[in-house]
Amino acid sequence: MRDVCFRIALLILLCAGAGAQTTQSAQTAGTDYLVPFPAHHVIGNVYFVGSKGLGIYLVTTPQGNILINSGLDESVPMIQQSVEKLGFRFNDIKILLISHAHFDHDAGAARIKKLTGAKYMVMDSDVPVVESGGAKDFAYAHTPGMLYPAAKVDRVLHDGDTVTLGNTVLTAHLTPGHTKGCTTWTMKVNEGGKSYDVVIVGSPNVNPGYKLVNNAAYPQIASDYEKTFRVLRSLHCDVFLGAHGNYYDMESKYARMTASANPFVDPQGYQKYIDEREQVFRAEFAHQQAAAR
Repeated sequence: MRDVCFRIALLILLCAGAGAQTTQSAQTAGTDYLVPFPAHHVIGNVYFVGSKGLGIYLVTTPQGNILINSGLDESVPMIQQSVEKLGFRFNDIKILLISHAHFDHDAGAARIKKLTGAKYMVMDSDVPVVESGGAKDFAYAHTPGMLYPAAKVDRVLHDGDTVTLGNTVLTAHLTPGHTKGCTTWTMKVNEGGKSYDVVIVGSPNVNPGYKLVNNAAYPQIASDYEKTFRVLRSLHCDVFLGAHGNYYDMESKYARMTASANPFVDPQGYQKYIDEREQVFRAEFAHQQAAAR
């Protein structure tokens, strides 16, 4: 029971670092990670199959499907149900990707690999973390509640690599800081005769307790965050998605879906989110620099 309570507390901690502008309490946000949310079509061949608190996406192709993020180990049955409610087969998942190596996004990977045989593809700097079940994480290696089942990586990705299945190509953009291999995914989709650029943000957030100054385990963490904001600003975004639904106001946008309007097309929301997150990072960095003097 103590371990379960500790793990819930860590979920709350991570959610508090997610940077959502919301009136819900941190406790409610943390428990949202395992609260079901309706599986739904986002745009083109992209579908949401996550929970109220976790952004998990199914990308469908004629040659099989791609899953982005595996959630918690406990999330897997919920993900499977969401995939099947949309009319797809869970066993048709051929490739598994993640946004970054934190247990709320990759702990279910080992179970999904076993159930589907999917090939697990991870950014190079996050590979040691996922293959050690979190034991090599720069911030949480010695935090038992943050450990999870290790999973073997089938393909090591590098910045700018592409992942192709059927007629779909995803590009992996290294956006480090939140984790060393945090990855933002981009892809093009077509709907209604138009082409849209989809951006699935890894995370630009500074978790509580992160050391941006004099961090022996991650000396370049601050410059990596700065790189992330440069990369995010360089991407053209029509459809803004992310590792947590609250990055892009998922619940509100889902409620506004109509046959004639798709609120997930939100380039202004993407820019606003980046601006706000960078301001928070720079304020925290300045605060830590002043404290270190």
